[in-house]
Amino acid sequence: MEFRSGCRLGFLDSDHISTLTDDLLLLILARLPCIKVVAHTSILSRRWCGLWAHLRQIIFREVVFDSIEPALRQISCPPAVSLLEIHAPEQDMASTAQVNSLLSVAAELEPKEFVASFPSSFGLLGRSIIIDLPCFHRTTCIMLDHVYIRSVPVGVEFPMLEALSLLHCNGNLDALLSCCPRLCTLLLSGILFETCDLRVNSPSLQELVVNSFSTEHVNIVAPMLKKLEILFTVMLEVNISVLAPIVENVWWYCCYTEESIVFGLWYLELLGLQVEDRQGQLPLLHIRASVDSSLFPYEPNFAQEIEKHMVVDFSLLELDLKTDGHVFGALVFYLLQINQISSSLQKLKILLLRSVVKEECPTDCPCESTNWRSQAISLTALEEVQINGFEGVDHEFDLLKQLLVFAPKLKKIIVKLTQEVSSSNTRRTKIYNVFETYGSAECFVYLSSVLRPRGASSYRKSACGTLGQFTPLSDVSAQRPYERKDSEYLEYMTRKSASRRTTQPP
Repeated sequence: MEFRSGCRLGFLDSDHISTLTDDLLLLILARLPCIKVVAHTSILSRRWCGLWAHLRQIIFREVVFDSIEPALRQISCPPAVSLLEIHAPEQDMASTAQVNSLLSVAAELEPKEFVASFPSSFGLLGRSIIIDLPCFHRTTCIMLDHVYIRSVPVGVEFPMLEALSLLHCNGNLDALLSCCPRLCTLLLSGILFETCDLRVNSPSLQELVVNSFSTEHVNIVAPMLKKLEILFTVMLEVNISVLAPIVENVWWYCCYTEESIVFGLWYLELLGLQVEDRQGQLPLLHIRASVDSSLFPYEPNFAQEIEKHMVVDFSLLELDLKTDGHVFGALVFYLLQINQISSSLQKLKILLLRSVVKEECPTDCPCESTNWRSQAISLTALEEVQINGFEGVDHEFDLLKQLLVFAPKLKKIIVKLTQEVSSSNTRRTKIYNVFETYGSAECFVYLSSVLRPRGASSYRKSACGTLGQFTPLSDVSAQRPYERKDSEYLEYMTRKSASRRTTQPP
């Protein structure tokens, strides 16, 4: 038989790939995704059989668990394996003894990077796999998924380990970290800590990332730490101790699952800190609070709890308040009187989150019980205020006046109105009169707190005290309407890094 090109079929029958040198064949095999696919190449020729054992990057995925350890024993060393990944299949089950035996064989290969991932119910009777972690002398990076680290045997050390990731694991973290003298990066995700304590003690650690379940104690001792990212939940209250004197980047968020931290009718939902070593980015303290009219008049514990989280300095306070029609001035003044806030606050942003159904505060409501309107407060560092969702009711004007009076260095104030107020000439005029009477700062009024097209109107009062006038937003330098919608909150809360939050105020 002959093709049109003149080539004979016999010419195509030759296996030219198998005639290549072993080094070239290994380069081909190295580009295949896992050992299971590599093993299928043996159907091409006997020449391919066993070549996989000379690969330096070996990945077991969807391979029957009982066959993994015998396969590992076929791997030739030296040179050492650069990457060893073991992903146990969902349908398999194994005993603790089998897994520990496999880990011992893996450690003998001295991989530079090691990954071991097991299904959540991989152990017999659906239990977690309990491991006694063997010594990985030359390994620089380890990732473990769904294991219980019962112990680290006496004398075991990880002298070269620089990066450790523990996903959905639990066990003795203290013992493990004490065996890692060169550890630089630690990732803990979905970790169940003993007695609900998050304890990290490492003299060499430079980066710590934590995504934890419920926690009652946070204790971090890391004198070399430069980057800290942590997200955790608390049911009642938390005790916090952080020793990280040179930390530069912080993303810290705590979610309260119960209405345990209260001030009057208000309860704390979330508290966060964001600090970036970047010019123009103010360190942020973020507080989200909501109203529950059924709360008993417990002793206020907002301030004590918030102060626990102040592990770094900040100069921007952002308050997200779900008011449900209630007066919020007392809460704002209560927070502003916290010493670390009042002394360092340069910028205040208040985002008023309204319910779809308009609610009104009932007569003699406890939210009006404090005398905040007559309180004096010193905000000597405050330079900018932004209120988003301003409705123009009396208690909001009272708060606005207080801020203008007690912030002598105030340079700019931005008020973004709700749609209802934007259409009310009376309330708009009242706002302008307040600005003219009480403040010398540069003032901006947006006619709606939702995003508006270019060319929408804004009221601007100059710092020199001239009469305000309407000008197009496009003509006001550096003006960009700012609004975080309530539906975006969950996504914002769970973002891992502060750098992902790019929207900036005007």
